[in-house]
Amino acid sequence: FGAALGVRGAARAGGAGDRRSRGPRRGAAGDPARRARPPVRSACGWWLLVVWSLPLASGGLCAPRTRGRLQCLQVSTFANRSWARTDGLARLGELQVCGWRNGSDAIRFLRPWARGSLSERQWDELQRTLSLYRRSFTRDMQEFAKMLRQDYPFEIQVSAGCELRAGNTSESFFHGAFQGKEIMSFQGAVWVPAPDAPYWVGRATKELNQDQGTRKTLQRLLNDTCPQFVRGLLEAGKSELEKQVRPEAWLSSGPSSDPGHLLLVCQVSGFYPKPVWVMWMRGEQEQRGTQQGDVLPNADETWYLRVTLDVVAQEAAGLSCRVRHSSLGGQDIIIHWEGSHSSMWLMLVALLGSLLMIGCLALWYRKHRSYQDIL
Repeated sequence: FGAALGVRGAARAGGAGDRRSRGPRRGAAGDPARRARPPVRSACGWWLLVVWSLPLASGGLCAPRTRGRLQCLQVSTFANRSWARTDGLARLGELQVCGWRNGSDAIRFLRPWARGSLSERQWDELQRTLSLYRRSFTRDMQEFAKMLRQDYPFEIQVSAGCELRAGNTSESFFHGAFQGKEIMSFQGAVWVPAPDAPYWVGRATKELNQDQGTRKTLQRLLNDTCPQFVRGLLEAGKSELEKQVRPEAWLSSGPSSDPGHLLLVCQVSGFYPKPVWVMWMRGEQEQRGTQQGDVLPNADETWYLRVTLDVVAQEAAGLSCRVRHSSLGGQDIIIHWEGSHSSMWLMLVALLGSLLMIGCLALWYRKHRSYQDIL
């Protein structure tokens, strides 16, 4: 609801929307941030104006990201009636391409190609429009909290964007969340409340659906402008988006909660892009007990994964870890578990260490006794 209000507010600031809306809000003539401005002529600018309002995931808000998927996120926190902050970012696939900090209306470009095919003038227009949008969003949400007697603090999250599909088609999305739980979405041409949304969301969507001008603008931005912008980004960032980095893999063991068991650990690191398949195998048979952790980012923007298997110690022989990744050209990495040999070497090292320690103690004792005899 907050995102929708913010979009309406920004539209009102530009004079857009239905006549039933409150119309443009005008500030003092000397205040450039409050002066009424004509609607932005750049469709991409209007698109980013809308999607910058949107949240980090909750429930269905977080979907797997692919290379042709643009996801714009926003988190807005309202601590009390006078303090609020909003931060946003945009991801193309797994890469963060733009950011928006609370202390500045300027969009930060995190990749040299993040402007896509937009001109400098179009981005300048977008920066000015974002300033209007953020003021409208914060003001409308504070009015909304007062109307519903909403307790502070609370958080608004939104996620919007589109994903390119085969056959020159695309699929768009626009979700809003309150306190981390999805409450509404824009589907087709209308606002739809989530099935278990609070009672007031129904009232909100009913009012928003009466504003046909804003709904038509959203349709155009989600279905036309967003795919066009994504195609421009894919072309501009082609060399980076298509890079391939081979993974490295190694095996180790850890403590198991069951006596007589081994926790086999397969670690895979340094791979790019993110999609990877890792499995403990016995011959060609996948081991059902394989447990996969989260795929985590490395500092160099590659990825790391840890996969484990808890087995009876005597059954560890013959197991292997198999890794599949697009950078390997169909040649899987296969590492065989050789824990029995490793255990023998560890036992030998421990034995030699013990003998060395005993020898050192015996030598020290002899020298100490000789010194006492002299005295």
